[in-house]
Amino acid sequence: MATIKDVARLAGVGVGTASRVISGNGSVAPDTAERVRKVIAQLKFRPSHAARSLGNGSSKLIGVYIPFLRGTYYTPILRVIDLVLRSQGLHMVVAFGEGIEDERIETNDGMRFLLERDCDGLIVLSNAIQDEDIKALGAAQRQVVVLNRHFDRIKDQCFTADHVQGGVQAARALLQHKHKDIAVVSGPTSSPDNVARLAGFMGELALRGLDVSKVQTVPGDFSNQAGWDAAEVLLAGKRLPTAVFCANDEMAIGLLSHFQERGVSVPHEVSVLGYDDSPSAEFAAPRLTSVHIPSHDVALAGLHWLLNRCYELALPVARQFDIAVSWRASVAAPARRRK
Repeated sequence: MATIKDVARLAGVGVGTASRVISGNGSVAPDTAERVRKVIAQLKFRPSHAARSLGNGSSKLIGVYIPFLRGTYYTPILRVIDLVLRSQGLHMVVAFGEGIEDERIETNDGMRFLLERDCDGLIVLSNAIQDEDIKALGAAQRQVVVLNRHFDRIKDQCFTADHVQGGVQAARALLQHKHKDIAVVSGPTSSPDNVARLAGFMGELALRGLDVSKVQTVPGDFSNQAGWDAAEVLLAGKRLPTAVFCANDEMAIGLLSHFQERGVSVPHEVSVLGYDDSPSAEFAAPRLTSVHIPSHDVALAGLHWLLNRCYELALPVARQFDIAVSWRASVAAPARRRK
């Protein structure tokens, strides 16, 4: 996508001059104006909304793509992005998928939508996006930040917590309370961060001498309904495990709700551990112990990097993000071991 800066550079004029030619306002020498118009035709540049006519080639907009507009995970991320942008005199444009098409197709459509709205930069959250999709953005890929993923091509533009370490912390939390009979409610296998957290979790269990082949794994999709359905699967077994690790808080809350309806006491009969430490974890019944993933800090670091790139600011950019367990009421030692 050509920008007014591209037009100005190829025409050998300042951005202000190019802006005056595009808007028709202000005086420009005829031969200069003609040169600018030829470059516009060559680049197939399309004048955009009024903000592009400010003369600095900036729309003052940052685009954000998220896979869907529901649940509690993305809301805090959108909030911190919006607050920081407003503090800098900037604004956010959000695109999101609806699950109507393939997730990867929706992600690419969303990125194109945001670029066509002349966003100065993009923040992308998507499990489906691939390296070739980033490459296909051409020059625009220099203005893209990806959260919760890693791509070697743009490694400096990728910001994520260490989900393998998150899984390790989850395993240690249950082992600390002497749990050995453990079940897992996983997220989708297409989600790289889910794969990473489960690898860390199972790896730590194995390191501590547990036979991970005996760990019952119930597949889910990160939704409350998946947690509810997983509880049904576990209740249909011969006996409940002493602890369940859910790969995100929404599934953990669905699991807790079903257990409560069926009269299963948490944590007296079974402990439940979540992941993400979303705002809802603190208000679950019982209050949910969860692995705290600093999504706020990850989003802030990525946003700061993007603002520095797009607007030549000097905001601090973190690269390391601390992971810990937020202890609440849903995890305890198995009843037979409790003193």
